[in-house]
Amino acid sequence: MSDRRGGAGSTGGVRGDLKQRVKTGRGRTLSQKRWLERQLNDPYVARAKREGYRSRAAYKLIEIDERYKLLKPGQRVVDLGAAPGGWSQVAARIVGATGRVVGIDLLEIEPMPGVEFITLDFLDPGAPARLTALLGGPADIVLSDMAANATGHKKTDHLRIIGLAETAAEFAREILGPGGAYLAKVLQGGTENALLADLKRDFTAVRHVKPAASRSDSSELYVLATGYRSAAARAAAAAADEA
Repeated sequence: MSDRRGGAGSTGGVRGDLKQRVKTGRGRTLSQKRWLERQLNDPYVARAKREGYRSRAAYKLIEIDERYKLLKPGQRVVDLGAAPGGWSQVAARIVGATGRVVGIDLLEIEPMPGVEFITLDFLDPGAPARLTALLGGPADIVLSDMAANATGHKKTDHLRIIGLAETAAEFAREILGPGGAYLAKVLQGGTENALLADLKRDFTAVRHVKPAASRSDSSELYVLATGYRSAAARAAAAAADEA
């Protein structure tokens, strides 16, 4: 199946009236029971198993790409916080053999055709140079579906995930080539607007995206920045305007 066809909004024929319920077993908390119940009744989880994707998150990237046509054959792609590999899998199938996909995570990831996974902290000072070398040049796209471990405190969780997105954006600026794109997970809550304003300085277009595969009860959003302009490029454009 091509990743650009077969709209991911479809539930693939999973009936909503066949909801499975989980009994609270010995050693299983109520929150664990609710999580398991949600997984068992999630049509995207079932679809990922049928179609061979490593996670339901793959459909978020598929849906965003179907709308904005981010991924193209031959591109160089970096996937930050790549485990278990769903986004890398989607990227590799679209960029093809002429492209390059490198996934980075603190966790080891099971190998996958068309992707090079490395166990590394992207905050490591040597990470940008190492990834650029692995890609064979500057990146065309930096992806980040990273999320900090939830604390249960809404404001704290929001600030932590925004902090991750801001840090990943700084990393993206170090390895993106001209015209590159950055896609990252954020949470609604107000402070994400500061991130957008910051990105607008370096990218020609910045927007919020909410794919259908994001759970309806989730405050999850994605920020999409396209048309990267380096500081040198901005300075040259400003000088040309003044001439």
